[in-house]
Amino acid sequence: MSTRILIADDQSLVRAGFRKLLESAPDIEVVGEAADGEEAVEQARRLLPSLVLMDIRMPRLDGIEATRRLTKDGDGTRVLILTTFGLDDYVYDALRAGASGFMLKDAPPEELLAAIEVVARGDALIAPAVTRAVIEEFTRRSPAPKPPAPVLDELTAREREVLELLAQGLSNGEIAERLVVSGGTVKTHVAHVLAKLGLRDRVQAVILAYESGLVTPGGTAG
Repeated sequence: MSTRILIADDQSLVRAGFRKLLESAPDIEVVGEAADGEEAVEQARRLLPSLVLMDIRMPRLDGIEATRRLTKDGDGTRVLILTTFGLDDYVYDALRAGASGFMLKDAPPEELLAAIEVVARGDALIAPAVTRAVIEEFTRRSPAPKPPAPVLDELTAREREVLELLAQGLSNGEIAERLVVSGGTVKTHVAHVLAKLGLRDRVQAVILAYESGLVTPGGTAG
């Protein structure tokens, strides 16, 4: 089954470049293009792509708000942000809006294709160390209101422990080593955490861990 891609960027040459790259790859189908955020939302709702490659700065509606609208639809479409900016407010806002990761536009083609594969299969494309850097930096700048305490009360003691370690930037393998359990056990715990908290992926789990006060900037449990 091919991965259906929608390309959203306000520059036609950029869209053409991405289309040429993607159409050269097996198991990828470019189903449409959008020149602004409004069009991206409209096209995604009509075409139901597996994944949207989303630029941030676009006319009419920026990529962050477009991402927010698409992820609220709950139809399973995932968003991979393409940016020229790196680790800044745009990226953090995009993650909070529901994006599953981000890539720099000048990344090598093979990295972009690998990123699409990762996000399309349901994972989040942010390395643990990068996740930690992004979340800690921006929770220091403007911490969001804490959600109600019962949100985390749904978790078992071990699941809370796994969430704390996720938020500190540990990979599944590192969590397994820390807790002296198998990688499969950690994967199961992560899945339970996401399901109980109604989260899409581990990026959202990390954000919730910080914003709820479970973990504070610096990587310590609250």
